[in-house]
Amino acid sequence: MTPTNNKFVLDWIRDMAEMTQPDSIVWIDGSEEQAEALRAEACSTGEIIKLNEELLPNCYLHRTAVNDVARVEGRTFICTSKKEDAGNINNWMDPAECKAKLTKLYNGSMKGRTMYVIPYSMSVVGSPFAKYGIELTDSIYVVLNMLIMTRVGNDVLEALGDSPDYIKGLHARADIDEENRYIVHFPEENTIWSVNSGYGGNVLLGKKCFALRIASYLGRKEGWMAEHMLILGVESPDGEVKYISAAFPSACGKTNLAMLIPPEIYRNKGYKVWCVGDDIAWLRVGKDGRLWAVNPENGFFGVAPGTNEHSNPNALHTSMKNCIFTNVCHNLDDNTVWWEGLNDNPPANALNWKGEKWDYTKYDKKDKVNTSGAHPNSRFTAMASNCPCISDKFNEPAGVPISAIVFGGRRAKTAPLVYQSTSWQHGTFVGSIMASETTAAAAGAVGVVRRDPMAMRPFVGYDMGDYWAHWLNMGKMIKNPPKIFHVNWFRTDDEGHFIWPGFGDNMRVLMWILARCEGKVDAVETAIGYVPNAEDINIDGLDIDVATIKELLSVDKELWLEDCAAIKDFYAQVGERVPAELYDELAALEARLSK
Repeated sequence: MTPTNNKFVLDWIRDMAEMTQPDSIVWIDGSEEQAEALRAEACSTGEIIKLNEELLPNCYLHRTAVNDVARVEGRTFICTSKKEDAGNINNWMDPAECKAKLTKLYNGSMKGRTMYVIPYSMSVVGSPFAKYGIELTDSIYVVLNMLIMTRVGNDVLEALGDSPDYIKGLHARADIDEENRYIVHFPEENTIWSVNSGYGGNVLLGKKCFALRIASYLGRKEGWMAEHMLILGVESPDGEVKYISAAFPSACGKTNLAMLIPPEIYRNKGYKVWCVGDDIAWLRVGKDGRLWAVNPENGFFGVAPGTNEHSNPNALHTSMKNCIFTNVCHNLDDNTVWWEGLNDNPPANALNWKGEKWDYTKYDKKDKVNTSGAHPNSRFTAMASNCPCISDKFNEPAGVPISAIVFGGRRAKTAPLVYQSTSWQHGTFVGSIMASETTAAAAGAVGVVRRDPMAMRPFVGYDMGDYWAHWLNMGKMIKNPPKIFHVNWFRTDDEGHFIWPGFGDNMRVLMWILARCEGKVDAVETAIGYVPNAEDINIDGLDIDVATIKELLSVDKELWLEDCAAIKDFYAQVGERVPAELYDELAALEARLSK
């Protein structure tokens, strides 16, 4: 008995089952009883390992294949009928050619396996923001993760009714063959196909695939935005909460900021910070003319290494129950988990992320993947409700009103600690030139600048120039737009040491941002935008003086002129659809810098 009579759903499932040929089909209803039965089954086959119930209640460990440990941008495609609509930044494949190629991989791929049907909602079911999807998969690991990351159950099918308006997702593990691994999107058909992977970012199809690539395409078509942004709320002592959304490329402290703990000087006064989301924001114009945002996800898929009581205690506590760990180190003495950066006590009796006996004394920074206990991209999947600082507006169907949008990158010398754009158009330009420099932790040379506009480079489901044009159009629709800022926590001194303390102290910068939004502080107009007066950044309790803040806020015109040349090259790479308004902003920036 199927829980829906929706012809569009049933016909599609029938067609996919005929291709993949599962032994059976199981509908996921979102109940704890069914989830527990699936956990037990996965434990019996070794797909997951149950951890210490006392220390880590209802927590499990999973290991992916050694060749399948991260998102694969080179195997990720946008399949539009016209190549130019996918743009120069994305990989493109002709839809018909792609389907023919992948059909061969899917044929009979679920023989001897079960097909699980997962009806899920991005955002709260029934919300104006809500979009519905169905993922078909032959992996219990995927089912269990989707139960955490999205809102799963028959109420999704009820909300969908007889409508064809849902996102069709097909995932098959097949042979986990990296040479035939594909994550493909058909935005014109609301369809996602993933094959030969078992890693979360490639197979939890509600996440980057739907919530960003497909959703960004839908947002452009329907007049809203899907962005790679955290959402946080800053509560003042009088109980008023102001919300900020922020976009950062990887390794720039996004989750740490989303779950920020205020410094003591603010805590003592009664300030609080609330997390609405750590990764994705969907934004719509409200009836009041402001921009409102929701986090469409229901959980966190966080990077484990480096998470500890100092760097992000809220994230650590979030992972301590009802959690799935992927590719971390397994401590055999107490049946718990460990990862690099958790503490200074690596377990002596442990299995590494590959399931091999691990000797922590042989760890080599130059070969982290093969010598670490946990894979550098190991993960935890945990319910948002676990988070100690989760916002009481997390499930608010209307979302939260955004006062400020913040872009950020990792620049040693170029970008100041914080600056404000002069308008929405200028703010779009600031987002379009976002960049980070490679660190020693990344492959290749150190200090190489990678442009990652709005932190969306791997996630825009269509042409990047059209995406920027959509940003500009949205600005015309928002009567009371948020102010747009750029931050850089990573300025270094001549010895390469970070000048700004970062972590919880980033709140000091957020407070200036909110003060600007409320018109409470002045700023200095520079060639790149508005920069704070050094005295307006609160340094009480820090081992930093005003002179250091002035250095952090300085704008080196020569470095910026060099950056302008690199921006031109990047715009040329994006291609002919870069809006003229952004070229105008670039020319105006060059002119101001040359004075």
